[in-house]
Amino acid sequence: MSQIYMRIIFFLQTVVGIWGNFSLLYHYLFLYHTQCRLRVTDLIGKHLIIANILLILSKGVPQTITTLRLKHFASDFACKLILYVERVGRSMSIGTTCLLSVFQTIMISPMNSCWKNLKVKAPKYIAFSISFCWIQCMFVNLIFPLYALYVSEKWHSTNMTNTRDSGYCVATDLENISGSIYTALIVFPEVSFSVLIFWASGSMILTLYRHSRQVQYIHKASVSPRPSAESRATQSILLLASTFMCFHTLSCIFNITLALFHNPSWWLVDTAALISMFFPFISPFLLMSRDSIVSSLCFLYMKNSVSPNLIRKM
Repeated sequence: MSQIYMRIIFFLQTVVGIWGNFSLLYHYLFLYHTQCRLRVTDLIGKHLIIANILLILSKGVPQTITTLRLKHFASDFACKLILYVERVGRSMSIGTTCLLSVFQTIMISPMNSCWKNLKVKAPKYIAFSISFCWIQCMFVNLIFPLYALYVSEKWHSTNMTNTRDSGYCVATDLENISGSIYTALIVFPEVSFSVLIFWASGSMILTLYRHSRQVQYIHKASVSPRPSAESRATQSILLLASTFMCFHTLSCIFNITLALFHNPSWWLVDTAALISMFFPFISPFLLMSRDSIVSSLCFLYMKNSVSPNLIRKM
């Protein structure tokens, strides 16, 4: 009975997650093609959504198929490709979340802080930072399927005892075979990004607290609407970063637990997969809650200002 409930949860999490991420991606693309000005945080959020889609397609869909008792349906090449896409999506998810948190921390910092020079320069480097993050994730994670291919060809997969059964395929357990490489290329960057997210979240909380203390002594009529808008955006990003850190930490704990057992139970494997899928599933809805008012205002602006020819093309 518990396995049936697990299958239902996997199916709902995958379907709703795909729908939510593709809906928000369509929202960003719609605003871009209708020449509506996007915020810098929207650009980062768009790439976060793409990373979420990669994670759901490479983790959620195969795991959902596995819950239907279709074991080891992926070929060796498909298995390596799925794991590669999953690693790229995971790396980009933590990278874009870190970039979003640090960028918002810089933008809401006071003008007399040490970040005052970066407040003007930061938006200009976002596109480069995202491109660099994609290139780094794709090339760094490409090492692991190539390494697995090298090991399997060298030993003809007959003496390979360090394998991990993920349900839909049996893959080389690279964490055991190349522990130092895995630590240097995957663990260390993830820990560094996690520290940056934690620092940025703490900085945003401190800035919001100081701002709330200051506005208590200012009459409501003299308060400009911009700080309140920035505060709402900061609270949304802070909620997103906090959610990521919570479930990323839980996912790491379960992955470490899985690494300690060569043949873990199905409950442990499925629970680890569910936790690793929760942030890609919930993050588009957190972003939608922030963007609903902005998108409505943008649509009204477009309706009143865009030429009729352009409206017909829409």
